[in-house]
Amino acid sequence: MRILQVSSARAFGGGERHFADLARGLAARGHEVFAALSPSSPLRGRLGAIPDSNILKLPLRNALDLASAARLARFARDERVEIIHAHVARDYTLAAFAARRAPAARLILTRHVLFPLSRMHRLALSNVARVVAVSEAVARALRAQSIFPNDKIRVVANGIDLRRFDAARAEFERESRRFDSAQQLPHSAAQRRPLRVGIVGELSEVKGQLDFVRAASLVAERLGDEVEFVIVGEDESRSGEYRARIEGLISELDLARRVRLTGRLEEVAVVVASLDVFVSASHSESFGIAMVEAMACGVPVVATATMGAREIVEDGATGLIVPVGDAGALSAAVVSLLEDEVRRLALGARGRETARERFSLERMIEATERVYAEATGRAPDASP
Repeated sequence: MRILQVSSARAFGGGERHFADLARGLAARGHEVFAALSPSSPLRGRLGAIPDSNILKLPLRNALDLASAARLARFARDERVEIIHAHVARDYTLAAFAARRAPAARLILTRHVLFPLSRMHRLALSNVARVVAVSEAVARALRAQSIFPNDKIRVVANGIDLRRFDAARAEFERESRRFDSAQQLPHSAAQRRPLRVGIVGELSEVKGQLDFVRAASLVAERLGDEVEFVIVGEDESRSGEYRARIEGLISELDLARRVRLTGRLEEVAVVVASLDVFVSASHSESFGIAMVEAMACGVPVVATATMGAREIVEDGATGLIVPVGDAGALSAAVVSLLEDEVRRLALGARGRETARERFSLERMIEATERVYAEATGRAPDASP
């Protein structure tokens, strides 16, 4: 197929990793993949072997950028595009406009978040062929809004490149063995260094890093120097106010020696693979790809009971679920795993199996191909 992926993203997060993985995977499977990106897009360098001639740079300023929509339509016609797939809400109406003016193209939208669309989208997006929800929670939210017919909504959970996380875990274990050999110690993480607890994601109120710091203080009271904490992510706001609040709380709780803020990391797999417990402290989560990445590394997850987390983590089997916003419950769950190595390793092993069974990149790409085939009439409709 000839597929045009559209994203106006200015920063790189979970949705953008999904975009890049999908585009590269589709190209590797023989599809002709095009991408429409903003001039300063962080995605261009992550699209692998997709040639420059297949990249269209557009302002994609907002949902009413008609000039970008017209250029998008012309590009789709000229390149005989069959699928126009938009991933960011402000791009939906532009992609819909383009699909109306490129008769061979079918419109696909991916919804990554739980936030409601506006009623104006019912008319503006009436030509949509399929809407992809990244989780059942997102699909339920879409059905409740009644913007799209239910029979056009498909659930395709995000997938990850398992090889990348297998390699990161294997490298971490090799480094651990080298350290033990140099120190003439038996292979034991407890003897080598403090146990490590981490959280990954954009620094924002909804991701709950302040709750993580409060829980870290309680864990440190119990375990002292036996544990250290890592916060991976950056505050994307102009003011950086939330990061300042996190740093202030770390100082207030006298955790400067125990909690490290790494900022944004290009390769987060290395850090995730080094953790003993991964924490998701989100107040709301539509999917939570960082949890899947931790599971792929064999790291048990302690997660707040968001809708996304409950779809990924099986409480007591691949991790532990605690109430949203409850730092005490979060710390108790973390301590219970840090103090019980056998249980911690068992949960991590089952999580790794689950990641391989449910969240592989290959499964996500194949499922997306089926959605495209339905939209173009190349396959019978699947039941919603």
